[in-house]
Amino acid sequence: MAFTVPDLPYSTDALEPHIDARTMEIHHGKHHAAYVANLNKAIGDNAELAAKSIEDIVRDLDSVPDAIRGAVRNNGGGHANHAMFWQSMKGGGGGGGAPGGALGSAIDSAFGGFDSFQAALTKAGMTRFGSGWAWLSVDSGGSLIVESTANQDSPLSHGNIPILGVDVWEHAYYLNYQNRRPDYLAAWFNVINWDAVAERFANAG
Repeated sequence: MAFTVPDLPYSTDALEPHIDARTMEIHHGKHHAAYVANLNKAIGDNAELAAKSIEDIVRDLDSVPDAIRGAVRNNGGGHANHAMFWQSMKGGGGGGGAPGGALGSAIDSAFGGFDSFQAALTKAGMTRFGSGWAWLSVDSGGSLIVESTANQDSPLSHGNIPILGVDVWEHAYYLNYQNRRPDYLAAWFNVINWDAVAERFANAG
């Protein structure tokens, strides 16, 4: 199989009380696993695609054969997005707060402060109708931006580099928060792994 579901870097209950263990079990073990299974099925024996990273595939969907492009876009995007999502959170109470260093300075410069950035990302997540993601990305000019995408689309597909993404599909929060997406987004800020985000930001240049 070309692609596999990465292990979580923490236990399924490590993000509690902000994200509950049962949601993590289903989200990682069922939803992400289904994206990977369907991606591998779509690619089949296409050795050229199987040899690429998922990021390279999502970055260049036009190179994917027409017959499987939709399946690869949806399931490959699901795999890429979730693989980043797990790494973007830190268990054991070690996440959250505001980043320092170069990333913190860049956020202050781009958004006028961390609180303004948090408000912008929350708004992007709240105004994404239906299912999708809200992102902190680096655009083609090297600037930090907040954006959102539908379904499992990735900023990579339109030339941006995502460094932090929050899943606003209902499967990410419904067991604990039901229809209270604002409460989920507020809680999620307490588990962000800013070290991982800062590393992506450094590599995006």
